[in-house]
Amino acid sequence: MNLLLVEDEQKIADFICEGLRAKNFSVTHCADGHKGYEAASSQAFDVIILDIMLPGRDGLDILASLRQIGVETPVILLTARNELGDRVQGLEMGADDYLAKPFYVEELNARIQALLRRHSGRAQHLLEVGSLQLDCINRSLHCQGQSVELTSREFSLLEYLMRSPNQVLTRGQLLEHVWGYDFDPCTNVVDVCIKRIRRKIASLEGAGKMVGAIESVRGTGYRLSAG
Repeated sequence: MNLLLVEDEQKIADFICEGLRAKNFSVTHCADGHKGYEAASSQAFDVIILDIMLPGRDGLDILASLRQIGVETPVILLTARNELGDRVQGLEMGADDYLAKPFYVEELNARIQALLRRHSGRAQHLLEVGSLQLDCINRSLHCQGQSVELTSREFSLLEYLMRSPNQVLTRGQLLEHVWGYDFDPCTNVVDVCIKRIRRKIASLEGAGKMVGAIESVRGTGYRLSAG
């Protein structure tokens, strides 16, 4: 289980890292807000533990930016006991829980376990590859925090690709799974549908930096790159 800890007080960070690693968590520690945001926005973590008061960039600003670009990783805020207003604001901005200092590692571990249980059911229907987030229940797609409208067929095709990131899928596999009939070497419905999905994603602001591109594999089919 991979955790990100963004905490500038070294004694507290050492205390948390030592305690959580003893419970078999893998912990990445960042000591300032800029490095914390960079790690949280570019790497996959199961939970982010985020201090509010940080040098460079405060925790609430990091939280707001992560939610804005579509990062839905559960976040636990670390606060001082007198920061009630910040705790309320953090929860309203998308934090999942908070813990007031000082605290025991056992309590932090319990909060983490509760969050993981809460999000486990959700994770089964949420797919994320690079900048793409697909909700299989609401049948919605978001890229870098922006909504993308897909037809039913486009959605099914992209879902199939996202369930096997970095794996080459043949046109025959895509036809059978999405359209439900055997491979016809003369049909180009897969290619046409892929072009429509690419065009919709490419029209988004900042799409040139997107990770999660549908790549053509000459003579075979397509692959969704996870970066």
